[in-house]
Amino acid sequence: MPQAKTAGECDSEKRRDTERRLKQAENRKAWQASGRALIAGYVDSFSLMTLGVYASFMSGNTTSAGLYIGQTNIAKAAHSLLPIPCFVLGIVLGTFILQMNEDLGLTRVSLLVSAFLALGIVALKYSEPQWLSVIVLSTAMGAMNTTITHVGRQRVSLGYVTGDLSSLGKHLAGGFKGDAVQDAEGPWDTHWRRTILLAAIWFSFFLGAVIGAEMAFRIAVWALLVPIVLLLVSVIAYRANPFRRDRREVFSER
Repeated sequence: MPQAKTAGECDSEKRRDTERRLKQAENRKAWQASGRALIAGYVDSFSLMTLGVYASFMSGNTTSAGLYIGQTNIAKAAHSLLPIPCFVLGIVLGTFILQMNEDLGLTRVSLLVSAFLALGIVALKYSEPQWLSVIVLSTAMGAMNTTITHVGRQRVSLGYVTGDLSSLGKHLAGGFKGDAVQDAEGPWDTHWRRTILLAAIWFSFFLGAVIGAEMAFRIAVWALLVPIVLLLVSVIAYRANPFRRDRREVFSER
């Protein structure tokens, strides 16, 4: 006759199960973040080639605007500054939607970004002033950057990877020193694991930029159909996944 488990054994088993499910949830979130970083890099590259400004890299636009002001080229400076308030507007819209309902919010923001990208095709195809296209794409990328801001307790950025590279460098230093992560979720949450996560997001953004430039060169404005399709597929996959769990849901069962 099998022996009944002690309270300590039950607690230990429950803790291991929670950590396993938490790790799986974070792996799914990491894949989502990498996919969206690829889309952000794609649109940023497309925007730079087509419109001469970044759709999500506001540091680059700020630098360009300062350069043009220094050269007394006010028209180009204004063109470089235009995406910045639009990007902020996109963040505001995305944040409001996510705060209303985080689970449905991710789907709604993704659909909003898809709609803006579709509007970008129309603007580029039929609207002569470039400023309308700049407004639409920058707002879309601002909203996109609100969809995933953390993987577990690691903060990530989808469209401005300088912060990701900064965190990557810090985790590399911690990994070489053999330090433990201060806010680790479990024994598996190490500096090396977070380094790989951040490197994957950076590489996804880089790969998206390469593909975006190639597609913009080959099919021009219709290149924006690619991120629209990718976003719609990601929404369908996310809603159809019966095992989707975020970190908060797993911990609520403890």
